[in-house]
Amino acid sequence: MRLAAELVDLVKDYDLGTFVVHALRGVTLRFPAGDYVAIMGTSGSGKSTLLNLLGALDRPSGGTYVLGGEDVSTLDDDELSRIRNQMIGFVFQSYNLIAQYTVLENIEVPLLYRPGHPPITSADRERCAEVARRVGLGERLDHRPFQLSGGQQQRVAIARALVNDPEILLADEPTGNLDSATEQEILALFDELNGEGRTIVMVTHEPEVARRAKRQIYMRDGVVAGEGVFPG
Repeated sequence: MRLAAELVDLVKDYDLGTFVVHALRGVTLRFPAGDYVAIMGTSGSGKSTLLNLLGALDRPSGGTYVLGGEDVSTLDDDELSRIRNQMIGFVFQSYNLIAQYTVLENIEVPLLYRPGHPPITSADRERCAEVARRVGLGERLDHRPFQLSGGQQQRVAIARALVNDPEILLADEPTGNLDSATEQEILALFDELNGEGRTIVMVTHEPEVARRAKRQIYMRDGVVAGEGVFPG
């Protein structure tokens, strides 16, 4: 079984001067390639800290994080930037699109940050258009975010996350700003992506959204409190 990611005794402390916040207290998790996981927990449970560490947006205070066979916990800033660009796709609740860019230009953004910053080629642009078509935006390439619905904007964000063919897709409350019908459309797209073998880790506070994943992990007080169930 190939692992997309593995955490071993992961610890994260925040030193606030007068006291230390123990955000993660030794988390060990394995994410097989093709996994689809929902992470749940109340505010302060550690789920957002866990997602930040998985996304190489922060460094652990202790333990090991291996992504695609590479020990991320030992990398310097430049190497972490490479990991974020090449191996991780991010989908946020607020979409984080660039207002003045078209759909196609927003999807191209990760290509601008490749190592060495090579120029975007016609082949790159066709790849971006192909990913846009994959998420149902083939007829919207020249539109800007204000011309799109919330669901369409989130599809742009998903396409942007996929364009570099990442090892793992991280989604932070990806349906939080959507109505129920659009939420189901986005979740159906995640189902399709996972069905194609894409590894997805999603943070959500909604049990009905979490149940769409293959398994659910419940965080409490910086540790894994349960898996596959929703503790009361």
